[in-house]
Amino acid sequence: MAKSFDPYDFIIQLDAQILGIEPVISRTLELPRDLNFAQLHEVLQASFGWTDSHLHQFIVGGLVVGAPEFLDEDAYGPRVIEATEVRLRDLRFPYEPEAQLEIFYQYDFGDNWQHRLILTPIPRAEGFKYPRCIAGSRACPPEDVGGDSGYEAFLEAWLDPDHEEYADNRRWAGRCPPSAPMAQI
Repeated sequence: MAKSFDPYDFIIQLDAQILGIEPVISRTLELPRDLNFAQLHEVLQASFGWTDSHLHQFIVGGLVVGAPEFLDEDAYGPRVIEATEVRLRDLRFPYEPEAQLEIFYQYDFGDNWQHRLILTPIPRAEGFKYPRCIAGSRACPPEDVGGDSGYEAFLEAWLDPDHEEYADNRRWAGRCPPSAPMAQI
């Protein structure tokens, strides 16, 4: 007997990419629909290797979702919606094949790491626990490296043993064998 179709029996596939960095740093995650945005933040932190040392926010359409107690609300700017009060199941996807939503995640307002998140509802697979990371490319930049331009300078020094900051960067961010491929950085 065929299984009956349940329009709510799906999970969310999330394709995340840090903007402004080439080659791309990305992760593909599968998430349960009942995850709230505070939990989504924790999953993103773990999957990218960030240390949750800085403020963050999500931009969902024109809404800001985050921690209102830590984010400045301008009297004329958008209200910040508490991240624990919004769940992935609250999002409405277009009624079309391969429907997707695009939201943005900002982490560390000083370094200003912008992440594009593409969310797609997909069928739930039997035998798996969610959330889970199913794919990714490249390691995340170290915390407090100085954003896109700081990361570019960091990589230049990291890969050149003759660079004046090579030893300092190795001490600061950890050691990596000189022959390690860039994909590990």
